[in-house]
Amino acid sequence: MRQLRLALAQLNPTVGDLDANFQQVASSIERARERAVDVLAFPEMVIPGYMPEDLLLKPSFIERSIERTRALAPLTRGMTVLVGTVERDIDLYNAAVVLHDGQWIGSHRKRYLPNYGVFDENRYFMPARRSPVFVRDGTVIGVSICEDIWYPGGPVEEQVIRGGAEIIFNLSASPYHAGKAQGRRRMLCTRAADNLAIVCYVNLVGGQDEVVFDGASLIMDEQGQVLAEGEMFEEDFVVADVDLDAVFNARLHDPRLRKERALDEGAEPTPRLELPVARGPESPAESSGGVAVSVATKPALETRLAPVARDLPAEVYDALVLGARDYVRKNRFETVVLGLSGGVDSALCACIACDALSPKHVVGVSMPSQYTSGASREDAEVLARALGIRYYLLPIQEVFDAYLRALQAPFIGRESDTTEENLQARIRGNYLMGLSNKFGWLVLTTGNKSELSVGYSTLYGDMAGGFAVLKDVYKTMVYQLTMHRNARAGTPPIPERTLTRPPSAELRPDQTDQDTLPPYDVLDPILRFYVEEDRSAREISELGYEEGLVRRVISMVDRSEYKRRQSPPGIKITPRALGKDRRLPITNRWQG
Repeated sequence: MRQLRLALAQLNPTVGDLDANFQQVASSIERARERAVDVLAFPEMVIPGYMPEDLLLKPSFIERSIERTRALAPLTRGMTVLVGTVERDIDLYNAAVVLHDGQWIGSHRKRYLPNYGVFDENRYFMPARRSPVFVRDGTVIGVSICEDIWYPGGPVEEQVIRGGAEIIFNLSASPYHAGKAQGRRRMLCTRAADNLAIVCYVNLVGGQDEVVFDGASLIMDEQGQVLAEGEMFEEDFVVADVDLDAVFNARLHDPRLRKERALDEGAEPTPRLELPVARGPESPAESSGGVAVSVATKPALETRLAPVARDLPAEVYDALVLGARDYVRKNRFETVVLGLSGGVDSALCACIACDALSPKHVVGVSMPSQYTSGASREDAEVLARALGIRYYLLPIQEVFDAYLRALQAPFIGRESDTTEENLQARIRGNYLMGLSNKFGWLVLTTGNKSELSVGYSTLYGDMAGGFAVLKDVYKTMVYQLTMHRNARAGTPPIPERTLTRPPSAELRPDQTDQDTLPPYDVLDPILRFYVEEDRSAREISELGYEEGLVRRVISMVDRSEYKRRQSPPGIKITPRALGKDRRLPITNRWQG
């Protein structure tokens, strides 16, 4: 019986921290050795981190990444290790390097370079033209990188049809958005079943600027059945024993691949690299690490429970927690500060920050004016007390009055309008930035995607800060997330009144959001159609929305592009976030 023990190391590297990333990989190799793993795979670009962006234009960064990868080779005695990194000849490549029994054997270079959404790989890499297979003790292994497996045909099918690959490893850095993991799982199971091959998918986990990688690595058999899977939003080490004879038997009974090979006769053959017979362990203490040890005689694998299923709000909430934690920690901040208005957005941000960092690293600041209701002041304090965070009460009225006196002469004869409202927001922004400068705290902004889309926000006011936790979260989802967070706690931290009061910026008497905006349950679907799907006003109105309202919303979105360009980065949780996902000119007179 031909059996192999396969492992996937689902890691959270930091872009540019090559030595720390090297150490994570080295530690995982030793962990695999303890479990007598035959083939171990790491995610895409695990050594340089993903996405390095214009670090890839620095020759010193490229050379150091390659050097750190090469230094892993001596650690691979007795096993095969697949590592995501960069590789160069006259061009630069996104590569999966094959290290085997102490040697750098070869690589698969990424064929399909994504250049949409948050991706810009054509800016840096040359696509490969061929996809080799690697033969280990008679077992044929195909290696691919992320996008290479997303389409029927292409590198994976070539490796199976022309190269005879029985196992496909896909090294990935697949960014999260809500619901993506389920679709990705279906796709991977289909690739396994269609190719009658074992498919091993290993994904990055962790936050990198706006992007969150969700992990959820998978090992599937030749029927598309999941053998083992990694946790979402956590580092993990996934191990499974696979039966290569089952692959051979399945292909005997299913003629599809034979017919494909017959039709493909005469095509350029897939390069095959034979891996040398491993020398095996050097001492009895390492006797579980050599390839000569059969699965039957290896130490038994611990029983793993399947990851807990999450509903959509739970999944999104955990993504926001991970994205916030990694942005703060990887940028070497310890504490965050945010304004607590008594409203639902700031309450949710405070909860996410506490869950990401612990309450002792979160500071809440209430900054009331004459327009701030008693309910808002009370709810902000109740929230802070329930979460156990530091809390400051810093009224803005005296400073606001001083601003009005200073501007009295130039404003004479003019009625109060949004100018005076925005002054209040900017005073609050200055307070928070002052605390940030004095204590080294990172300011979290609390605006949501609905507000930022239509410009219902103040430049240098509530938009002032270092990280926008809810930048890609619509207001209707904000309410779902707050209810989820309250349900998770023994004592709900967010006051019920915060959830039931009409949302308001409280910058003038008796103000509510709906004085300016449509109800959020109407606004958010229009925004999804326009911002995420690029539908025209006519198309959206044909879906049942009043055309005049649709055109007003679209006009608000278009006029606010200059604001969004100056907003801090925020966590991507939808298929198309505001930022790198959606790139529109500021100077633009197109009307759709």
